[in-house]
Amino acid sequence: MKAFKKYVIMTTLIAFSAMALYGCGKNQVKLPEPTTTIAPTDPSSNTVEQTKDSTVDHTENVTKEGSADNEGNDSLKQLAFLNQEKTITLSDVVDDEKMESLLGKADEIKSHTYSPDDGKNMDQLNGKTEKEYHYQGLVIKTMDGAENKKSYIFNIEIIDPKYPTVRNIKVGDSYELLKDTYPEGNLLGGEISNEEDDYRYEPANYVDVMNFHIKDKKVESIQIYSLID
Repeated sequence: MKAFKKYVIMTTLIAFSAMALYGCGKNQVKLPEPTTTIAPTDPSSNTVEQTKDSTVDHTENVTKEGSADNEGNDSLKQLAFLNQEKTITLSDVVDDEKMESLLGKADEIKSHTYSPDDGKNMDQLNGKTEKEYHYQGLVIKTMDGAENKKSYIFNIEIIDPKYPTVRNIKVGDSYELLKDTYPEGNLLGGEISNEEDDYRYEPANYVDVMNFHIKDKKVESIQIYSLID
């Protein structure tokens, strides 16, 4: 009997101990597992990077104003002639002083201001002043602009071989050399002969022209001009 009581007491103690241990384990606070902190990504930086990647550089296709890549300016540069190392181009802005610096003192300078009663029937030019600068084998005509009154070259006539074009064609050169040098041009007569003809070079439009007058299959004269409305 004593042994049975002892057994019951021991069993009860073991049961209480087990319950106590279970309660402690249940109430134990679990520590959070260590985590890796990731810094937030700045959305603006992604936008910048995407913009950099997606932007196409078009600057190579942009024609800058006044550059040599401009088609119109390039064409005008072809409508020019040389005096030693100086280039005189159609539409250059000039005055008496500038002309003297380019070609020396003119043999003669003529001037005319258009008016309704001048008998020339050029009403569209009324109020404008045309000048002619005469040199040996060369005549250059200028006209003042309607707005700024600055004069520009609108007509060049060459009959002296000392004034070659920028492609080095001069009075006296053969038609064959001219055609090879200006393949873009057209012979107005269609076929070369011993008759007089004109070989016309129009690089940009039908307003600015370089015309080579041909005689005996040679360049007799060169005229570079702009049509004036």
